[in-house]
Amino acid sequence: MSESLFSSCAEVLSLCQHSADDLSALLDPDTGFAPRLRKLCTDELNELERGGHSHASAAEVEALRMEANTWGLLQAVMPARKTEPEPSPSPRELLAENPYTPTSTLAQAIMKSSPLLSELIVVREWLHETAPSPQYPEATTGYWKFTKHNVMQALRTGGSRDGLVKEMDPDAANRGDGKSLAADDSRFEKSLAQALYTFVRAGRLEDAVEICRKSHQPWRAASIRGSLLFQWRAIAHESAEDDGADDYDDAEGWQGNRHRRQWKRACARAANNTSLSDSERALYAALAPCPETFTVLKSACRTWEDHLWAQVCILCEEKQSQEMLKLGGGFWDEGLAALKKLGGLQNDVNQGEEEEEWLNEATASLEGLSGAQVEDGPPADHAFHVCQLAIIMDRIHPLLEGFASGLQNGMYEPSMPEYATMTRFFAHLALFLQMIDVSVPPLATQVVLEAYLQLLESAGQRELIAMYAGALGENAVERYAMFLTSLELNADINERRMALTRAREHGLDMSRVAIVTAERTIERAFNALPSLSGPLPSIVALQAAATSEEMLLLRSIEWTTFMDNTYKTALEQATVILRYFLGSGRIKLAQSLLELLPAELASIDGPEELSVEYLNYRQFFTIWEALDRVTECRSLEVSLMGKEARLSWLKDYKGLIDQAYELIEKLLTSDWLFADDNTGTRRAKELGRIRQIYVPELIIRVHALLFTSRTHIPENLRRCLMLATVVADSRYKLYDDFLDGEPRKLGEYLQAVRQATLAGIEGGGSDLFRVISQ
Repeated sequence: MSESLFSSCAEVLSLCQHSADDLSALLDPDTGFAPRLRKLCTDELNELERGGHSHASAAEVEALRMEANTWGLLQAVMPARKTEPEPSPSPRELLAENPYTPTSTLAQAIMKSSPLLSELIVVREWLHETAPSPQYPEATTGYWKFTKHNVMQALRTGGSRDGLVKEMDPDAANRGDGKSLAADDSRFEKSLAQALYTFVRAGRLEDAVEICRKSHQPWRAASIRGSLLFQWRAIAHESAEDDGADDYDDAEGWQGNRHRRQWKRACARAANNTSLSDSERALYAALAPCPETFTVLKSACRTWEDHLWAQVCILCEEKQSQEMLKLGGGFWDEGLAALKKLGGLQNDVNQGEEEEEWLNEATASLEGLSGAQVEDGPPADHAFHVCQLAIIMDRIHPLLEGFASGLQNGMYEPSMPEYATMTRFFAHLALFLQMIDVSVPPLATQVVLEAYLQLLESAGQRELIAMYAGALGENAVERYAMFLTSLELNADINERRMALTRAREHGLDMSRVAIVTAERTIERAFNALPSLSGPLPSIVALQAAATSEEMLLLRSIEWTTFMDNTYKTALEQATVILRYFLGSGRIKLAQSLLELLPAELASIDGPEELSVEYLNYRQFFTIWEALDRVTECRSLEVSLMGKEARLSWLKDYKGLIDQAYELIEKLLTSDWLFADDNTGTRRAKELGRIRQIYVPELIIRVHALLFTSRTHIPENLRRCLMLATVVADSRYKLYDDFLDGEPRKLGEYLQAVRQATLAGIEGGGSDLFRVISQ
């Protein structure tokens, strides 16, 4: 299936959704939903026939043809089901007003009085429309040309042609005397009967009549025209527009068969006459479908559609015949005897019961088609045949539930060549029915739409996901969020923003979609990442490159930073992600996360514990950047500096150290990342872990900066020892953040303090506190 078909169907859906309140527009025979999709399928088929998609298999092409036909069926039956019929007189009322009402007018009234019959006649017309193109017989220059030549030759010579007929009348070969036509004429008769059958199968009776005339067989044309009901507008008070018939040369004249019942009996006898050829018998059975000719007609059916057509034709013909008999047969079939019966006609009080009984009989007949034996084309249990039968029988709920069940239990799999076509059809069928206010099973609809969304994703049709996800109702947000979660990391932030914006374009709550997407992305990342447990990571060691799971977690915050009304959620999610990155020692990733966050997050008031925690992280990275600047400045010192350059460098160096020390001292003497609760929650444990990693690290790093800078800034040695008093202060309990066995042990810091103390007495004297007291 071409990718353009996905987008074309979406365009039709979008267009019709804007007219969802206009039922007449949705059911318009030319511009409605079903005709538009049918045309798309037909255009695609034409493209395939031209070789536009050579990769399409025969099964895919057949499925597309069946989909086009099914949309045609929906357009045929749904308007009548969704609109109230115009009031019209009953057959009894017509006869009461005019006993000479023509048979055609009575048949129309019978049809209008029975909703099921009306639908079956519409289905019959649809079957005519979708029938294969009829086959034309070979051309002929005369009536039984070769047989005539032999007969004339025998008459001239006084001899005879053994085995050949001696007469030229139409029944010459069927008298049972063993005589036959010349081989070429016999072959033509067979091909002509077969061709006429295909025209009758396609409902093109006038074309069949014309072929008979061109074949020099007007008698056969007359027998075909015998199927037409008797019609006389002048006495029926009808105009040409009333029934859509063509204009006649004589508008006041009549047409059709005045003795159609007799003609029908003759056709039935011909169909059951074993002396006739099979093709001839099938033709007459098709002209007069009835239970007596069903066996013959069934033998000519090769496709499932043929079987359906035969059954529908018999149901329609029998229903109309039965109703005509109840009316006395009508003057034009029964003559004066019918007029004598008119006075005895009573309103049928059991009409409802009889209609119900016929409905049951018709339903049983149609249900039998589910097991029809098919010689050509898809079998009876093909999904589209099941669908067409269910539509005809108005069983939408079981249809959608059956297909959804097949999707769930693996009956329909993506590897099937017709899977894409069927899934697309059933998805749009459910949406179409919803638009015209036809009840559909919600769970089954959700399964079908979910399958179509997966199909769109696998086909790379990302821009269409939001439209179809929006049809999932309560699950729409969750489903579209699932799609956004699946976007690969190579989708940049602009592509993600555009995908999120489509949610609003199709009626989804954009903020809710963003929040759910971020939540699902975070869940997905955490499921793939190792938990924060075990030994504390080393900050000194070289950091490994970020994994795809870590990048997924990092970029999950993008979804809640596109809109200011999701900033509060972004704050909550940012603190969770920062705790994980810092708790696993991934400082660079934590810094990258902060760069993605909008500045407005720092001014969010609540919840207080989260806003304070977020500010604590920003405080930490301000210190971390200050330490990096000190290291960078120190690397600028060179031995051959000029005096002014050295003084300038020393000033910058001292200023950076002073700034870093003040920031760190402020952090150490505050409740930095200190959890108020002592309940052992996950958050409290993670904050404690972060303090155990970075408090010792900051203390040792600032101590090292102060100690190594003492040669340039002597008072920094005093600061080293003063820092130790802060670490030892019981008010701050910084010593609790040093753990034995971890990268930064307390003993390591004490050893550094010892070195600073010894450095204090290098100038002479034994007073260990001399440096502090100076």
